[in-house]
Amino acid sequence: MITNKIVARFQDGRVLKGFTSDFMPGKEYLHLLPEDAQPDAKPLLINIPELKAIFFVKDFRGDPKYKQKKVFDEKHPVPGRKIKVLFSDGELLIGTTQGYQPGRPGFFVFPADLIDNNERCYVVSSATKDVSLI
Repeated sequence: MITNKIVARFQDGRVLKGFTSDFMPGKEYLHLLPEDAQPDAKPLLINIPELKAIFFVKDFRGDPKYKQKKVFDEKHPVPGRKIKVLFSDGELLIGTTQGYQPGRPGFFVFPADLIDNNERCYVVSSATKDVSLI
């Protein structure tokens, strides 16, 4: 079973970091085992519609000094369609997508910044203010 390292960011500002092995787009929930959980701990049930996004990360800490680039590197062609996501809280995400369709509960975005700590992000549509292809 594949385990993903994620940062779950809620629409109300809460953040949980941990591991999941049962996330699937379109499902209403996932189970998250917190990063600092004891070996016998039970995973938390997370309701996906309450989330802003699920960030699939390389490292839980990242580099707090690093400033994410919001532009594409022209030397590296990108797969998919370029997309700009403005979340309801004002955060801007620039990347590519292969599955955005208005009306779906969510979609994946791969960051434009190739060295960003985020490998990909599942955006919860209800947490967005504006989504546009660029």
